Amino acid sequence: MTTLVLVRHGHTDTAGKRLTGWTAGVHLNARGRKEAERLVERLDGVRIDAIVSSPLERCRETAAPLAKARRMSVRIRRAWIETGYGEWTGRSIAQLRRTRLWRTVMHAPSNARFPGGESLLEVQARAVDAALEVARDHPRGTVAVVSHADVIRLLLAHVAGAHPDHLLRWNVDTGSISAVSLDGGVPRLLAVNDTGDLAFLRSRRGLGG
Repeated sequence: MTTLVLVRHGHTDTAGKRLTGWTAGVHLNARGRKEAERLVERLDGVRIDAIVSSPLERCRETAAPLAKARRMSVRIRRAWIETGYGEWTGRSIAQLRRTRLWRTVMHAPSNARFPGGESLLEVQARAVDAALEVARDHPRGTVAVVSHADVIRLLLAHVAGAHPDHLLRWNVDTGSISAVSLDGGVPRLLAVNDTGDLAFLRSRRGLGG
């Protein structure tokens, strides 16, 4: 059994305000750095066999304290990168709310493709493929994956057997931890949007403690 500990990156100054997408140079703010540091304590006693991250700075900075504490390197995998928003990249959410496509994203995201960018179904497909790759590489391991809200939401929806149009029913806060297991190809949902104590994970088969 492979367990994926899915971490959304820590808070940034643009979170909830602007779609930064693949933009480089977006760093954690003071709150985000505290969220990253707190991951070390929250995951204390949970076995981690590898740490994987989106290539964007906000994810790598979130992974760094845990990697330092565990004396591990962070493996950068582009498959875990944020949604490609194309022409929407850099635009404020206040502006985007006035567009027709925004209404599609809110109510029927499976039909949404960002202009010059990805569709949400494409993002889901690469997230699922990335999760299966981790499972192949660590068939009995626990891997921490630092990624982005929609990537994590779409993977959780797949694991739960939920329709992608239910995407926004999944809350994934900055610094939160969700967890899934992949056992013989059968996915199981273990935790969603946890921002507190993770002691319950320590007693699961395949995890340390």
